Amino acid sequence: MQPDVWAIVPVKNPVNAKQRLSQVLTQTEREGLFRAMAADVFDALQQATKLAGVLVVTRDDDLATQANDRKFEVFREPSNDGHTSAVNRGIEHLMQRGIEAVLALPADLPTLTGIDVDTLVGSLGPSPDIVIAPASDQLGSNGMLMSPPDIIELRFGSASFEPHLEKARAQGVAPRVLHLAGFGLDIDEPADLARFVATAHPGRAYEFVCAANLEAKVVGL
Repeated sequence: MQPDVWAIVPVKNPVNAKQRLSQVLTQTEREGLFRAMAADVFDALQQATKLAGVLVVTRDDDLATQANDRKFEVFREPSNDGHTSAVNRGIEHLMQRGIEAVLALPADLPTLTGIDVDTLVGSLGPSPDIVIAPASDQLGSNGMLMSPPDIIELRFGSASFEPHLEKARAQGVAPRVLHLAGFGLDIDEPADLARFVATAHPGRAYEFVCAANLEAKVVGL
């Protein structure tokens, strides 16, 4: 029987979000885009049917309110210590309650859908098990489905996919990889934003891009 799966979404300081986009976007534009992407991820998680719950790890009041409005649980971080630390805090919090499986995902997946989430969650096998939905460039780990939640030491970053595979194998677990479009596109670089603009994917992030005329800033990238 598949254990209940909780999603963990770390939402870091939006004011300083997406620094690698600073060559094409202002601070206000970066913050607005990040908040819109986080709302899209929240929408996808709310539309998913196979999650037992969602834990949002954040210090931001507005995003915490949005999460509470969706009946998500909010874990207030004591400090902004990075993505990996936020996920680990969420895992520890849930394991104290007896949760046996988690899906860790970032808040910058503007094309994510509830179907993507359900497909990944539904792929979980008997524990111990790890399923990874990588970024399309095969560098990042955008969906980490794990049972038990602390099965490996996590270390997120621009090239975390292969290290996570290696850590799983070192634990004697054969990790599985599931390529899902909604988990494939995270926006870190200007070229990522250009790819997103080209998708014209309906949602809050695309509405923000159009309203702020951001597409004009990434033409030709």
